[in-house]
Amino acid sequence: MSDPASFSLSGKVIIQFGGTGLLGRALVDALATAGATLIVASRNREALAALAASEQARGHAVQVDEVDIGSEESLQALRDRVLAQHGRVDGIVFNAVSRTMSGFDSDLETWRASMEVNATGFFATVRTFGDAMADKGSGSIVNIASQMGTIGMNPWLYEGTNMSAAPDYFFHKGGMINLTRYLASHYGDKNVRVNVVSPGGIYNPQKPQADAFLERYGKMTMLGRMADAPEIGGSVVFLLSDASTYITGANLPIDGGYTAK
Repeated sequence: MSDPASFSLSGKVIIQFGGTGLLGRALVDALATAGATLIVASRNREALAALAASEQARGHAVQVDEVDIGSEESLQALRDRVLAQHGRVDGIVFNAVSRTMSGFDSDLETWRASMEVNATGFFATVRTFGDAMADKGSGSIVNIASQMGTIGMNPWLYEGTNMSAAPDYFFHKGGMINLTRYLASHYGDKNVRVNVVSPGGIYNPQKPQADAFLERYGKMTMLGRMADAPEIGGSVVFLLSDASTYITGANLPIDGGYTAK
């Protein structure tokens, strides 16, 4: 049985990519509360400043830094800054996403723009920091995918609403899940673990989804509802922590039983 202390992130230097959205903010809180020294990286440092200040006021070690994940030079510069300040990177969380497409008929240029961040940027990020952790002989990468990476689009959920599902999201999240398996194999002998979590739909209390969608979505799950954003963080903390040292290449659904039903 794992020592309860092994679930802590105390003493670990973690970089989170993507922290301004509903899930991103919840992950920042979860990782900081678990004791991580957390660097939240984004293209818009100012957008994260208030979040970092709030966590710091609670006694959490949260910093913000600027990065363009579409630029390998920018990623390497961030890596070098973190290593210069902290001496190591113990883990990363890839939660960044660019929503350039609005639907199936979107201009093809929006697909290309999506690929630049959600495919090329993702690979550049995990390679840059995976290699840094491999050089130190340990680390954990947690990628945030989606249940949409393992299932197809269900048009019934969206009937009678102005909601839709863009095809690039399904493509990238499915690719993220399988690339995670490749990365786990690639880095395994360097003691760097790579896993992915696949959240189901998350309820947004600030901008609630349409009532018809919420009712239908609840019927598709075993728990009868969408997730709340804070419910995702515990699994991410677990996969970053020493409580999961023999887990790699795994895809953990956090979807209320949606994909098991």
